[in-house]
Amino acid sequence: MTAVPARPRLAVRLLDERMRDFMPRYATDGSAGMDLRALLDAPLTLAPGQCELVPTGLAIHIADPALAGMILPRSGLGHKHGIVLGNLVGLIDSDYQGELMISTWNRGNAPFTIEPFERLAQYVLVPVVRAELEVVEDFDTGHRGTGQRGTGGFGSSGRH
Repeated sequence: MTAVPARPRLAVRLLDERMRDFMPRYATDGSAGMDLRALLDAPLTLAPGQCELVPTGLAIHIADPALAGMILPRSGLGHKHGIVLGNLVGLIDSDYQGELMISTWNRGNAPFTIEPFERLAQYVLVPVVRAELEVVEDFDTGHRGTGQRGTGGFGSSGRH
């Protein structure tokens, strides 16, 4: 497996020049994600239950197949206001070169207004391990237990 550089360089296209002042960045040295902002011309109010695709004005090309991007909700917006991602997690493949869009869902009980250029989600770069599937008749039950885990369905190992 190829080693991932400590700070991979990603190619970014500005699809709207206004985003030059709102480029994704890490808020602190310990931040795992870069903030993505809403490219809006005017405030957008989401009613409870409403979901809208919000543009970012940016395209990021990862290029390295050992990496992927993930768009994740901002925890404060989700907890305090019920603003999460409509697809729960956005997965960005290394060869995707289109605009990053944020599927924004108001799962709360009150309308919520997104302001232009507001921090709306986070972009996290993650390593990717690609597998090869091998068809087998049964699973090896050697040193890893009885091989029966999962035969009872969801939640079969109990609640506590």
